[in-house]
Amino acid sequence: MSLSKPNRSTATGTRTRAGDDVMPTSGMCVVCVQGCTGLCEVGMSAYRGAEVIYPRPFGVVTAAGDKDYPVDFSHLSIMGTAFGAHGVPPDPDEAVFPAVNLETAIGRDKGIKLKLPIVIPALGSTDIAKNNWAGIAIGAAISGIALTIGENICGMDSNAEFKNGRVVRSPDMEMRIKLYRDWQEDGYGDIIVQANVEDTLSGVHEYVIEELGVTSVELKWGQGAKDIGGEVKVSELERALQLVDRGYIVLPDPRDKGIVQAFKSGAFKEFERHSRLGMPDRESFLNRVEQLRRLGAKYVFLKTGAYRPADLAKAIKWSSEAGVDVITIDGAGGGTGMSPWRMMCEWGIPTVYLASLAYQYAKRLSEKGEYVPDILIAGGISLEDHIFKAIALGSPYFKGVAMARAPLCAVMVGNTIGELIRKGELPKSIRDNYGNTIEQIFISAMQLKERFGDRFEHIPTGAIGLFTYLQRIAQGLRQLMAGARKFSLEYLTRDDLAALTREAAEVTGLSYVMELDAEEVERILDSG
Repeated sequence: MSLSKPNRSTATGTRTRAGDDVMPTSGMCVVCVQGCTGLCEVGMSAYRGAEVIYPRPFGVVTAAGDKDYPVDFSHLSIMGTAFGAHGVPPDPDEAVFPAVNLETAIGRDKGIKLKLPIVIPALGSTDIAKNNWAGIAIGAAISGIALTIGENICGMDSNAEFKNGRVVRSPDMEMRIKLYRDWQEDGYGDIIVQANVEDTLSGVHEYVIEELGVTSVELKWGQGAKDIGGEVKVSELERALQLVDRGYIVLPDPRDKGIVQAFKSGAFKEFERHSRLGMPDRESFLNRVEQLRRLGAKYVFLKTGAYRPADLAKAIKWSSEAGVDVITIDGAGGGTGMSPWRMMCEWGIPTVYLASLAYQYAKRLSEKGEYVPDILIAGGISLEDHIFKAIALGSPYFKGVAMARAPLCAVMVGNTIGELIRKGELPKSIRDNYGNTIEQIFISAMQLKERFGDRFEHIPTGAIGLFTYLQRIAQGLRQLMAGARKFSLEYLTRDDLAALTREAAEVTGLSYVMELDAEEVERILDSG
């Protein structure tokens, strides 16, 4: 049985002429007919080439892989209990689900406070992140969670100023930081700035620490969507040339006269900007972390992806040695921007497998008395049961999750509904069921209006959408935790989960559900 669906996907806008009558391994129609105009990925690649590698339309979609992995979070089940309570008195009047405390703190000194165990990981220079940034930043800030500014922001800022190859000013970066900080309250959350190879070469971390007062930074090794550098598309020749001047790889080469002629004739409409591969080694990594701390970084994060087990071991061990505050580990299959579609589906270690390995490695270091940084897990996490399972699976080392696509979805929906309200074009299903104003449609709007007063008018509907979604996540997570009688995050343990299949038990190291509590069951049944 094939786990993949090659050669056709809504992500690439391709399909097979024969529908589902395809060869499982190739994904091609069982009968490939002369005269077909090329509906599938193979056929469309015959005339559009490398364009078909990427999800589309670029800039207005997010994409994630559709491979059916043998084990995922659905193969784990949350174990409830009818007895006791952890974190509150075992009293029915006090052990109610609204009493569950979802606040946490991350970092070596636990100085980054979060109202929810969620960080929005790096949203970089893709159009979809930039176009929705106000909703993302404000929504994250008013929700009390941390937000990471991703790679290539300064390099992609057409108005940025560089001197001797180093960034000295970036209006886009300044805007992104300011939007979050202007709405940050009571010391909850944080803004984290990531850097890749090009960012490091151009001094982005030095700029944001020294000029913009950023105290949390992230080094990037990779992500779950791809094992190469970041990509975006640009539609102007001048912009493509500017990016070449700033040290990026741009395909096709905008300096080539033949390419310029083809672009101007309309043969293709977009250039691809690619980032370089990072080449980390232990000494340079340790030195860079130390250097960032000397510059003024209070918290140093590492973002790594779905690489092979030895790479994960290096990430955890070297971060331990360097005193890194937080590691975000991103499993295969996810993505937000322009990752190659087949790479999203066919490379890397899926989230549950990767998280299980990370737990093993962290436990081994801890048992030797070595420091273990706080760990965040990412990759396909969107709802409260995923969060419960992710934290419990890696307890006590996993302190939260990182989610990008789901929060971005909430922002985009919020923005869309706000625009439809302004235009008076709400769908009948929304209008008839909920009303036609922001206060009627967004269930948390009145709460925010009371909280912010006149400032409410400056909260974009995308931010209201993100806040409302996160409130749902919070209530759902509280309900699940109360059912397990765990009234604070620190009480979650691996024993709160069971594997539903033998394979899931083998992958995760959790008890198979039919063998869970076996010794206690024997004691109960054999008691006098």
